[in-house]
Amino acid sequence: MKLPLGGGDAGRYADLARLLVKHGRGDLVSGAGLDEFLVEEGAVEGEAGLDDGSEARAQALTADLERMGPTYVKLGQLLSTRYDLLPPVYTTALQRLQDSVEEFPFEQVKEIVESEIGAQLRHLFTSFDEEPIGSASIGQVHRAVTRSGREVVVKVQRPGIRETVRDDMEALTRLTELADKHTDLGRRYGFGRLLAHFRRSLAGELDYRREAANLVRFGELAAAYEHLVVPQPLPDYCTSRVLTMDYVPGKKVTDVTKLGLTSIDARPLVEELFRFYLHTILVEGVLHADPHPGNILLTDDSRLALLDLGMVATVSPRIQDRIVKLLLAISDGDGEEAALVLAGMGHPLDTYDAAAFRDDVSHLVSSTVAMGSDLQAGGVLVELSRLSGVHGLRPPAEMSMVGKALLNLDQATVHLDPSFAPAEAIRANVADIMRGGLAVSAGGVIASAIEAKEFASQLPRRANRIMDALADGELTFRVNAIDEERALVVAQRLVNRVTIGIVLAATIVGAALMMQVPTTAKILDYPAIAMVFFVIAAIGGAALVIWVALTDRKVARESRDGRRRKA
Repeated sequence: MKLPLGGGDAGRYADLARLLVKHGRGDLVSGAGLDEFLVEEGAVEGEAGLDDGSEARAQALTADLERMGPTYVKLGQLLSTRYDLLPPVYTTALQRLQDSVEEFPFEQVKEIVESEIGAQLRHLFTSFDEEPIGSASIGQVHRAVTRSGREVVVKVQRPGIRETVRDDMEALTRLTELADKHTDLGRRYGFGRLLAHFRRSLAGELDYRREAANLVRFGELAAAYEHLVVPQPLPDYCTSRVLTMDYVPGKKVTDVTKLGLTSIDARPLVEELFRFYLHTILVEGVLHADPHPGNILLTDDSRLALLDLGMVATVSPRIQDRIVKLLLAISDGDGEEAALVLAGMGHPLDTYDAAAFRDDVSHLVSSTVAMGSDLQAGGVLVELSRLSGVHGLRPPAEMSMVGKALLNLDQATVHLDPSFAPAEAIRANVADIMRGGLAVSAGGVIASAIEAKEFASQLPRRANRIMDALADGELTFRVNAIDEERALVVAQRLVNRVTIGIVLAATIVGAALMMQVPTTAKILDYPAIAMVFFVIAAIGGAALVIWVALTDRKVARESRDGRRRKA
């Protein structure tokens, strides 16, 4: 089986084949049907793969992804959050992925802005810097001033980026579908689900209207915090390919020196920042997936500005509740409860070892509690994700993203205030988190009221039916404890085999007894009737053996396929 290649597809599949073979995943190349002749001579199957934990190999993978373009840079950034799938050395290397590329000409910037907004640049802005202040794989940013005198930054999407990403995603989708279907690794890890999550994230980044909506929402959430600010978009200047927002003067948190920090009171800043992120994740259910120190500015008026809200994920209420329970179990040093919560969140594979997982989680939690105020919530969640992967438990993607977000947040807060203790901040905000989790929306109240009304209106009729059935002796209970139909089929097959075996045994015994009967009809100098029954018994025995072998193999294959589908 070979993938159908045509036109520019061949180059994309060749890049994928080289990447996989070089990094020890030649089984995916052959299993997914990639043409082995696309692979260069230098990439030899069987080299050390992702499991060797080599720093050099991890850096080589990072460099290869950067060379392959924006789609693979973003894929690497997503994989850097999957601590359950990759060794620590790889997630660390992938976190340093840079998507800075050469800037594209100002003439193209001008053309895109004018075509998207529908007006000439000189009618939109009094000034527009031709030199960008930042250039990345998806877009680049320019400073400008609107006709009303408002200082803004304009993010312009790179020409042709959508077509490039679309073609890359098509190649990746076809590869993952074949890998999931034809390789053991694909069936175990479910590359299709991982790629679907990546597709949604990347589609959101390519639509600047979503980032504008994220800015508005986070701005509303941050309005209650005195020391936080989120730049707001200008709706009339925003499209799917152009994003215009307020310019916020300041420095990246990592660029502020220790001497510069002495002139500000950093404790209120980090406390509000940490409380804000806990509230957005565990109460509001929205996650700024990339709050690394480079996306947080210390403004000129001593506030913290949150930038780059293109990667925003949703955290479901179920995951919110589990993470709250997990953080509380960790703070209480209850490793058994932490393992139980994790097991309820994740998806166990065939290799899942519950006892070993519980022991390792308990050890990690106890050692974490011993750290006291030095506990970093993000680091603990990351380690728990890694433990889950080691023991064959697939945690939800949101948990890994929450862990990475809190880990990046820890780095920012430690830089601003080394004495800040995240564990104490979590305990101090538990009451607010719990109140938010118990709050009920107006829609939820109405839905509950409707369900209560339906329950109350139908209860008398249903109760009467139960009482009538009980009085007439017709009340029955059905419990689906086992698959009765399958059990009957197995029992019938067993009885048939035993019966046939008894008949064959009786035939052999009868033939042996008839050997002593004198007769003139003989075969090979033995009584003919006895020889006929011996032949019948031999044929029947051989048929029984073949039938048992074929049916058992079919049952085993169906059972194995069922387990793989569940995994």
